Amino acid sequence: MTVDTVVVGAGVIGSAIALELARAGHQVVVLDKGPGVGFGSTSASSAIVRFHYSTFTGVAAAWEARQLWADWAGHLGYADPEGLATFHRTGMLVLDGGATPPYLDDVGVPWELWDADEVARRLPGLDPGRYGPPRPVDDPAFFDEATGRLGGSFTPDAGYVDDPRLAAANLAAAARHHGARFLLRREVTGIDGAGPRRWRVRTSEGDVDTDVMVNAAGPWSSALNGLLGIGADFRLTSRPLRQEVHQLASADPAVVVADPDLGVYLRPQAGGQLIVGGLEPECDPLEWLERPEDADPRPTLRVFEAQALRAARRLPDLAVPSQPRGLTGVYDVTPDWTPIYDRTALPGVYVAMGTSGNQFKNAPVVGQLMAHLVAAVEGGHDHDTDPLTWRAPRTGNVLDLATYSRLRDPGSGSNVLG
Repeated sequence: MTVDTVVVGAGVIGSAIALELARAGHQVVVLDKGPGVGFGSTSASSAIVRFHYSTFTGVAAAWEARQLWADWAGHLGYADPEGLATFHRTGMLVLDGGATPPYLDDVGVPWELWDADEVARRLPGLDPGRYGPPRPVDDPAFFDEATGRLGGSFTPDAGYVDDPRLAAANLAAAARHHGARFLLRREVTGIDGAGPRRWRVRTSEGDVDTDVMVNAAGPWSSALNGLLGIGADFRLTSRPLRQEVHQLASADPAVVVADPDLGVYLRPQAGGQLIVGGLEPECDPLEWLERPEDADPRPTLRVFEAQALRAARRLPDLAVPSQPRGLTGVYDVTPDWTPIYDRTALPGVYVAMGTSGNQFKNAPVVGQLMAHLVAAVEGGHDHDTDPLTWRAPRTGNVLDLATYSRLRDPGSGSNVLG
């Protein structure tokens, strides 16, 4: 089979990229080893749409993406017969002690500063006590009394997408509408040069020759780079990280809460349920994997107790069951928790990697960014020496794509709120 563009990975990122490349006139084939669209890291996402990032570009990308989630049918331009994922506008509170969040005003994101009294008034089931820094649950100081009270920053337009796997399927359906093909259960086994056609992608079910290839393989992205022999010029790369998210019975809070003071986040769910996940506090060991396949799919009591008991400190009426209920996933993570959306040293090869943990919300924008990048670089632009910018159509903000460069300074690391 010969096409002009191959996307490896049929998660929400790969499907969004496929849609935008197909809209731009590319003949797109998407390859994925899984049995369906969005069955990998995407299905384990908490799908929170929020705007707290440490760079202007990070905030601006999330704010633009929020406009697309709020007009999901309009963005897709195609009525998926399977139905559409839904964005729920709940608002989000970050318990940051009342600090001014960076770049929200510059980007145009509405926000409010809540002191501890306002937190208690708006969210009466939530204790605004200061208990941090986060500690392991077996630390004798874990249940110490509060040392103060916390305020926070509230963004009323934040929320969550109710079905992340369906969101990926919606993007794939729209991409198919524009001619893209999705070849599932196709593991990539090798990649070779192919004469006039730049690359021959070898799969478990036959070869695909292509001019352009985009690596959006999630936790397998670094391994795919290894097949190509690229990465020597990358100043940072991504690694597979096993993660757990747990579900508890609770109607509180009705908003998304990010709680760096205790090291957890809380997200409401339909039916009186609460999703609880971790913010990777320094006291918690991270479970890095050599291969994504090595991940134990069962939630563990150790992680469940840490997340559930921290949530219960914030929500005094929360009942914590004795057995974990939740799901596990494998994230694709860079040292600074910022993705790599870039070209590579090989002609026609691009990467959209390091996306797990905080980029689900940006998927529809990532598709647009990658299509813009491919068009410019294939047209002769040197993105390495003259990094591209992109003007967001809905909000008008200009994003500096050097933020996502493989050549950037990796810094000292961060977490999903960075």
